[in-house]
Amino acid sequence: MQDLQDWIKNCEGLDLKSYVDTNGHLTIGWGRNLEDGIRLDEAELMFKNDLEQTISELQACEWFTMQPPGVRNALINMNFNLGITKMNGFKKMIAALQAKDYTTAALEALDSRWANQVHKRANDIAVMIRTGK
Repeated sequence: MQDLQDWIKNCEGLDLKSYVDTNGHLTIGWGRNLEDGIRLDEAELMFKNDLEQTISELQACEWFTMQPPGVRNALINMNFNLGITKMNGFKKMIAALQAKDYTTAALEALDSRWANQVHKRANDIAVMIRTGK
């Protein structure tokens, strides 16, 4: 079976970024046609991997690790959506988190283009930052 897998992989070639194949289909990996969608188990695996990366990125930030669990959960949700580069752009929010001023941190999260884009998610995250619940 391993020989067969290696042979197919060799024929397909690996591309970790999506591309349009010779038939015009959006494709990724070893010839996976993305236009056909993915299975639930694949979506769950990608989510798990993305969440682990999200948490790992934040654990490298002292301003994150010093927070109580509820606030950390809110920040994980926010970072899952934004990514660490954009998350680090919330300088006033981070300064307020470092000062443990959760009301200001929540207001700073809401005072952003991101909050205008994700509405309810941002409001829920801000409540959790402010209250820890």
